[in-house]
Amino acid sequence: MRTIHAPGAMQRLALRWKREGLRVGLVPTMGALHEGHLSLVQVARRRVGGAGKVVVSLYVNPTQFGPGEDLAAYPRDPGRDRALCRRAGVDVMFHPEDATMYPGRGTGGYSTYVVEESLSRGWEGASRPTHFRGVTTVVAKLFHLVLPDVAVFGAKDWQQAAVVRRMTKDLNFPVRLVVAPTRRERDGLAMSSRNRYLTAEQRERATVLWRAMGRARSRVRGEGTVGARELESGLRTWIEEESGGRVDYVGFMDPETLEPRDPVVPGTRLALAVRFGSTRLIDNGPL
Repeated sequence: MRTIHAPGAMQRLALRWKREGLRVGLVPTMGALHEGHLSLVQVARRRVGGAGKVVVSLYVNPTQFGPGEDLAAYPRDPGRDRALCRRAGVDVMFHPEDATMYPGRGTGGYSTYVVEESLSRGWEGASRPTHFRGVTTVVAKLFHLVLPDVAVFGAKDWQQAAVVRRMTKDLNFPVRLVVAPTRRERDGLAMSSRNRYLTAEQRERATVLWRAMGRARSRVRGEGTVGARELESGLRTWIEEESGGRVDYVGFMDPETLEPRDPVVPGTRLALAVRFGSTRLIDNGPL
């Protein structure tokens, strides 16, 4: 496995692969890898075949963090990530630095961003107003540098995947987007790099996200139609009383358009964001 730091070197290698007719799969990550990430690598490998190339990008992208968010504290362990990628059969780990991805940012030397204006407005976009501008910008850059045929994202970040899919379509990127199922711990908690922040007590309480989805799913399947406001209020109260967490949002959306759904019916997607201490976790699933 090769580790590449320079964007230009990554692009030159990708262009060579293209000339050789090789299929390329990309798994974009911010590092602190876990089994969820490695499951995406497996999907990418299946999509490009044994003769294809799989690239994992390892980059804590500063433009998708807002003021007061956890950019400085975000877990970083590139040595461990490199070992995991090697064992998973990754061909290249692309590990750039801020100075090469955003040269001159903050001093007037970098001023170009990619903005999606529809799917990014609600839910995470409302809570983190600059987040998706950073996501679409860095993913567009990765698409240009890695030149993937396939890019694999996780369903835990459902809205992110939808935003990137729209960007890919609108800007005519020749990339097939694959959204792989969320990998979970045995107690249902979605695997996330931010789980490392949790104390043992918070970790136990964080399973409330999974249990809340089960609670909502049972009610919607049982009744068929439930008012969104009533269900949101009940879940918010139950989550906070059950876990002591602070609910950022409970939302019910169309899985394709991400528009709010009211009433809530089977097939609606539930999205949750809850804080446990200073740690903010998200999850989602179909009802």
